Amino acid sequence: MSATVYFSRTITPEKVLELYNLLGKELPGRVAVKLHSGEKGNQNFLKPDFWKPVIDHVGGTVVECNTAYNGQRNTTEKHIRLLRDHGWSQYFPVDLLDAEGPDLKLKILNGKVIHENYVGKNLEKYDSMLVLSHFKGHPMGGYGGALKQLSIGVASSFGKAYIHGAGVSEQIWSADHDSFLESMADAASCIVDYFEKKIVYVNVMKNMSVDCDCCAVAEDPCIADIGVLVSDDPIAIDQACVDLVYACSDPGKPHLIERIESRNGIHTIEAAAALGFGTREYELVEV
Repeated sequence: MSATVYFSRTITPEKVLELYNLLGKELPGRVAVKLHSGEKGNQNFLKPDFWKPVIDHVGGTVVECNTAYNGQRNTTEKHIRLLRDHGWSQYFPVDLLDAEGPDLKLKILNGKVIHENYVGKNLEKYDSMLVLSHFKGHPMGGYGGALKQLSIGVASSFGKAYIHGAGVSEQIWSADHDSFLESMADAASCIVDYFEKKIVYVNVMKNMSVDCDCCAVAEDPCIADIGVLVSDDPIAIDQACVDLVYACSDPGKPHLIERIESRNGIHTIEAAAALGFGTREYELVEV
């Protein structure tokens, strides 16, 4: 069966909320809102005022985890300061999931590469999740979208290194590349299982650089904005975004496609589909 992906070429906070409501899937209990807080110096990440209507609608708490590399988000003290400086704490309740250890270790059923996932222990406080992703390129993953938010995004600082290292944290930057991509799919499957699919995904195709919001010095966007997508299937929504990039006529698209293809980014989607927690087949419903 195919998934439904709602799509609009209008990119506004109000349109995000409209598509969320159109999906018709209410998120129960305490809602964790996973998004990217933006590395200090990054010019492309989506700011708090853009996400405010949909976060207010679900009554959610913005959640983040520390990074596994140097920067302004690799320690609790620095990350909390950045969350304040970027305005997240001003607009919303904020929870740094791995602010204090120990990590919560989750089993990964049927993982191809890794069989456990290390996430911030505060994840236990939440009943459902809203995943707000800025779709763009990525220096290692090729692209960043819903699957990356579920995996690297929800992982603790140690968990990020564990996924990057395909189960060996010391090999964070040297593991077999496809094994790293498959580890992301494994980790994403575990979060879908943890919340029993009580998750909604929003991908926004705006400010699309070849670089991630985790880069303090990122390239400027290379391709025109495309739109907003909403689904309850993380694989379908990422596949739809990739397809929209290939289908667009923007002259900048070869640069973004080169980033995706040179990192074999589609393999994360392939690996996720093989695990069966979503589908690459979708109906794009344009609104």
